[in-house]
Amino acid sequence: MKKLNGYFLLMKPTIMMLVLLTGATSLVLEKSLLLRPLYFALVLLGLLLTGGSANAFNMYFERHIDAKMTRTRYRRPLPLGMVTPAEALVFATMAGIAGVVIFAIFFNIASALLALATILFYSFFYTLILKPSTPYNVVIGSAAGSMAPIIGWVAATGRIDIIPVILFSIVFFWSPPHFWALALFKQDDYKEVGLPMLPVVRGEGETRFQILVYSFWVVASSVLLLLAGAGPIYLVMAISSGGFLIYKSYRMHSIGGNPSVTMAANNQMALGFFKYSILYLFIVFLAAMVDSAFKSLLF
Repeated sequence: MKKLNGYFLLMKPTIMMLVLLTGATSLVLEKSLLLRPLYFALVLLGLLLTGGSANAFNMYFERHIDAKMTRTRYRRPLPLGMVTPAEALVFATMAGIAGVVIFAIFFNIASALLALATILFYSFFYTLILKPSTPYNVVIGSAAGSMAPIIGWVAATGRIDIIPVILFSIVFFWSPPHFWALALFKQDDYKEVGLPMLPVVRGEGETRFQILVYSFWVVASSVLLLLAGAGPIYLVMAISSGGFLIYKSYRMHSIGGNPSVTMAANNQMALGFFKYSILYLFIVFLAAMVDSAFKSLLF
């Protein structure tokens, strides 16, 4: 049981929940697989395996870093000894192959190639090259974490359309402020292991400013879905939840760094933004699915 739990944790289940949510939203908006639940589930299984593979490769390559950081030392399976490095490498490889094969056999080569490219991009280019070399690693690397809507849509249709591109852009612009908020209150960890995260290299003030800027970008991206046919339910939820995201980022930017504000208070604001950003993404994508289902009932 401990070993199975270790393999499960290798996939980063919290992140995979968001990946599956964004992929499922793409399928619901596309609609063609709603009457083919087995194929709908197969797309999600393919996303789970390929995304889980990328995350497992990431943990394998960063196992020495994870063992030094307080954020990961007691939470990740390799530092905890739940699986060995060799087992993690085999699991990552087999999960990736299985996921790509599902897309190739049951859907189309295009979706299989996109899934494979996502694994390679995140596992090798982001983890081994970008993350240790640039403070904007999260910006470039977020492309990998944003691919689920596009892969799902291509699996269902064989082509790319504007809707999955908009869904991609929402996740793409959401990822940097989400992870920069985490880096703000865990920056000592990143200093310890020598990773050039934005607050370590450019300072807390610049990081808070960038979080504010990207918060505007993610909300603007979410509004674009209205141009692609989203209805009033989505409008209300996207604007209200997005407005609160901008408010929290503005408050963190305007108050943070003030000499009268303690480090504990700054960390609390960063942590609050980090947690709310997860809720925000769930709200936006669930609202898109509910809105689509409501319109289908009406028309």
